[in-house]
Amino acid sequence: TYTYLRDEHRPELLARMQADMAHTLASVWQERDTGLMLQSPQDLLVLASLVEKETAVPAERPLVARVLLNRLQKGMKLQTDPTVIYGLTQGRPPLGRPLTHADLQIPSPYNTYMNTGLPPGPICSPGLAALEAAAHPAQSEALYFVANGTGGHSFAATLSEHNKNVSLFRTRHSGQ
Repeated sequence: TYTYLRDEHRPELLARMQADMAHTLASVWQERDTGLMLQSPQDLLVLASLVEKETAVPAERPLVARVLLNRLQKGMKLQTDPTVIYGLTQGRPPLGRPLTHADLQIPSPYNTYMNTGLPPGPICSPGLAALEAAAHPAQSEALYFVANGTGGHSFAATLSEHNKNVSLFRTRHSGQ
C-alpha cells in the first residue's frame, strides 16, 4: 500500500514503487536458500511473478515455486498458463475467454509450453509472499500441479499421478 499526496505526479510515485521493489528484491535475494537454480535477482523476480499468478493460496506458494524449480532443474518446459496468457494479451489482461489448446501453440517468448526455461521477464509485479516463496521453496519432488476445483491445486511427482489428478478434476467439474 502506498500513500501519496493529491498533487504528487505519477512518475514520482512510480519511481518510489520501483525503488521499493528493487530494495525488497535485493534483500530477498541476499537471504535466499543456497543451491537454487537462479542466476540473478532478475531470475528470482521472474519466478516469483509466475508463483504470484499461479496461486492465491498462501500455503501453496512455496510448493508452486518448488515445482517450477524442479522442472527447470530437469530441463522440462514450465508449461504455465499465465505465461501464455501474458504473451497473448501482451501484459494487458484479462484474456476474456478460456485458454485454448490452440493458444498453447502460438509462438511467443513467454509461451512456456513452447520454450524451455524462464520467460524473458516477469509477467506481473509479485508481492513479498511470492518473492519469499521463490527464494525459499518447499522441499518436494513434485513436478506437476493442477487446479483442484476448490481454489487450490493438487500436486504430483509423476505424470501418472498428475493424470489422475486431472481426471479427478474433470470428473468433479463435468456437470458444471
